[in-house]
Amino acid sequence: MEESNRMEEGTSAARNEAPLLEADGLTKVYEDGTLGLNKVSFTVHPGEIYAMLGGNGAGKTTTINLFLNFIEPTEGEARVDGIVTHKEPLKAKERLAFVSENVMLYPNFTAIQNLDFFAKLGGKKDYSKDDYRDVLMRVGLEEVAHSRRLKGYSKGMRQKCGIAIAILKDAPAILLDEPTAGLDPKAGREFIKLLEDLRSEQKAILMSTHDIFRAKDVADTIGIMNLGELVMQRSAEELRGEDLEKLYVQYMAGYMEKTPESVPHEEEPAIS
Repeated sequence: MEESNRMEEGTSAARNEAPLLEADGLTKVYEDGTLGLNKVSFTVHPGEIYAMLGGNGAGKTTTINLFLNFIEPTEGEARVDGIVTHKEPLKAKERLAFVSENVMLYPNFTAIQNLDFFAKLGGKKDYSKDDYRDVLMRVGLEEVAHSRRLKGYSKGMRQKCGIAIAILKDAPAILLDEPTAGLDPKAGREFIKLLEDLRSEQKAILMSTHDIFRAKDVADTIGIMNLGELVMQRSAEELRGEDLEKLYVQYMAGYMEKTPESVPHEEEPAIS
């Protein structure tokens, strides 16, 4: 109960600040006429975690791609700390860290070498090897693995390296696309604790996920997406006592009948 109260107090304080991430009527229609996103609007403030739930092709990755300016909106705006992403993409990306489901790192580099490369690529040149070791331990990667090449890593271990790189960027907003994919239960619990720590550091976190239970454990706001629309958006307080799994099934009713077997536009980009 005390943890829940602390989360509510933090959320209330965060709401007094301007949002770091804002979707304002985001719409994406692809060249073939496919509606990827339809007038989606939400905000994520400092010290908040927003979880997007939905099946494949629901529009979760399209939303993240619009924030990253991998694609441009047909209508509406994605804003990062007030910066419109398709108008000032480089400036917006300075304020963002991103980890995709399939983290693309250098397999012949060790974990420390990957962190050093991406940190310097992002303009962070003052980190030491001890800094890299500390952040790798923080994300739950055992010390024995720090000097091993990534080609021998499991998907979950690569995911931890990607999250470590995102932390080193020290951006105020973090985008996570299926961050718990490939994590075992212990690593999943460690990841939730890490998200709670990042929230306490006033990071604004937007994550897409299929993991209903972890989303309910950690998110301040949960949105359910279906066929490009945000069909439900509720705060953790509003969801207290609710069966989120049951709600999800209700809102996704008819999804399998309506969604094409293959959705070519929901591709997973690499780490940024």
